[in-house]
Formats: sequence, structure tokens, C-alpha cells
Amino acid sequence: MDIKEVQNLIKFVAKSGVSEVKIENKDFKLTIKNKPEYVTSAPVATTVTAIPASIPQPAAPAAPATATAPAAETPKNEVDDSKYITIKAPIIGTFYRKPSPDKPPYVEVGDTIKEGDVVCIIEAMKLFNEIESEVSGKIVKVLVDDATPVEFDQPLFLVEPL
Repeated sequence: MDIKEVQNLIKFVAKSGVSEVKIENKDFKLTIKNKPEYVTSAPVATTVTAIPASIPQPAAPAAPATATAPAAETPKNEVDDSKYITIKAPIIGTFYRKPSPDKPPYVEVGDTIKEGDVVCIIEAMKLFNEIESEVSGKIVKVLVDDATPVEFDQPLFLVEPL
């Protein structure tokens, strides 16, 4: 079983809601354990910015001036974001900006990167996978907090192409 098959199996298990899968072959043994929903939902709710942003919006119609200001800012952000390239998570796991707690982050906002530079680590099944940039440019925004869970294809960084 190669790494792509393992990654696909991890995605399948995460989406299916199964708590544990064991595969045994003559060559290897593989166990995938999914955390209970109440454990994974708490960190996701605190790290995803879309959820907190959507909570104040129902209260916003009471004050029309307040509702107009965020609405005016949102299109600007979307227009600005469209000129940037997004580096996305290639696997499910835990996102880390540093190689170890006592080391500096791989990249900071304003850093210039080139194709092949390591930008972060994603831990999946006790394996630390270095995530390399597929683009060259300048880091504009870090979209994920350190040591938080990420999903497959979740945006991690915004990069301004050079």
C-alpha cells in the first residue's frame, strides 16, 4: 500500500464517521482511529474564522450602518484575495508552522519563498510531512493557527506571485 492509498483511506475514514479501521496484510498492519466528534468539533469551531464571522451577522440587521460596513469590506477582501495564490493542505492532519517548539516558523508574513521551499509541517498518523510550496512569491497571510487540525484541500497560506 503506497502513501496515496493511505491518504485516501484516511480521508475516507474521516468522512465516513467510522471510529476505527484495522487493515492487516502479510506485509503490514494499519490502524486508523478517528477522534470522537465532540473532541474534533471544539477545535474546529475555535479555529475556523467563518463560524465566528457568521454569528454576528444575524444581529447586524438591527443596525443598518454596521451591516453596510462589513458588507463593503467583504467584496474588497474577495477582490484582493483573487490575485493571490493559495497553498492548500495536501493531507488531513495537524498543522505546525515550526519544525519543533523551540525553532522559528518556516515562513512568516512578508517572507519570499520559491518553489520547493518547506512552508509548514502536517502531522498525520504520527508522521510529520513537510509541505513544500508549489509556487514562488511572497507570503501575504497565514490562514491557519499553529497546532490546529486541517482538512484536505484547506487553504493554509496566501502567496503573492512574483
